[in-house]
Amino acid sequence: MNRRNLVSTISMLVLLCVTPAAIAQTQDSAASWKFAVSGDSRNCGDVVMPAIAAAVRQDGASFYWHLGDFRKIFGIDEDIAHQPEHIAKPLTMPEYEDLAWKDFTASQIEPFGTLRVYLGRGNHESISPKTREEYLAQFAQWLDAPNLRAQRLRDDPGDLKPKTYYHWIQRGVDFITLDNGSEYEFDADQLAWFEKVLRSDASTPAIHTIVVGMHEALPESISKGHSMNESQGGIESGHRVYSDLLKQRNKFHKQVYVLASHSHYFMDGIFNTDYWRAHGGVLPGWIVGTAGAERYKLPEDASRANAAQTNVYGFLLGTVSPSGRIQFDFEPLNEQDLLSAAGNQYTPEFVHWCFAENSQAH
Repeated sequence: MNRRNLVSTISMLVLLCVTPAAIAQTQDSAASWKFAVSGDSRNCGDVVMPAIAAAVRQDGASFYWHLGDFRKIFGIDEDIAHQPEHIAKPLTMPEYEDLAWKDFTASQIEPFGTLRVYLGRGNHESISPKTREEYLAQFAQWLDAPNLRAQRLRDDPGDLKPKTYYHWIQRGVDFITLDNGSEYEFDADQLAWFEKVLRSDASTPAIHTIVVGMHEALPESISKGHSMNESQGGIESGHRVYSDLLKQRNKFHKQVYVLASHSHYFMDGIFNTDYWRAHGGVLPGWIVGTAGAERYKLPEDASRANAAQTNVYGFLLGTVSPSGRIQFDFEPLNEQDLLSAAGNQYTPEFVHWCFAENSQAH
């Protein structure tokens, strides 16, 4: 074989060996991808969350992110009370308190099947008799998932135990789950951790986008009356987080998005307020407390938002472009979606009650 033929043969063999993987990698880096977010699944979450799971899976989302308030805790959730076995024999409060988080896992997480689910801690996860320690133990499977544990140890090899706040990096996007479920604030340890994560992001060109999810919205939003503004510690620590994120956008040119629930409605553009226009700028922000909780009235100045809806259930679908820019669209559910997902667990009458009557916003 002459030299030219030898080179041609070797080149062909190399192409045959590497082209499929190389093409897959190129296609992967060039393709958009999706994830889903919502929160507040107390009251009727056992009816709504299976429908969310079905829709999220159909949309091809990479994961689902729950921003907190899994069960009511201060009283028995209507969906649990209407399960056939509890209609026949109503639960006592101690029985309910023992069951509540187990029910959330079985009725609201398991419908996602093999799809990865991330959990955030809401204020109802801190209602007595529930504690942070019980939360960490009950949901260790999700809080200490292999990718979260690996990221935690990369950040700090001595950080051996999972926390209620964490982050993971996926295809150039840093997803950060914060915990303001207690006292409507971020404590000092969490703030120090958060700012360390942001310093790393700022110095890492491969990270082009930061998405921060939490339960209560950061202060001075359109939803100010039901947010971190409800405590002085929340105002101070929330202002600090907002300012940190402005710096990531303005100085380090990261794309920044801020997600919350807590208020039981959908809203896009929650930081379009006079305060943030005068104090550094408006970050893209959403509230999506639409996973089953009793729906709330919209605030008086909801017209300042890009979009706002109440008396709806659904989730926020994020579509991430190759550049890291994210398009967020609210995906509402209709009553038939709930009926189809509920199967024989609930009567059509109760499903209708959840869809039409589970509301303060009439």
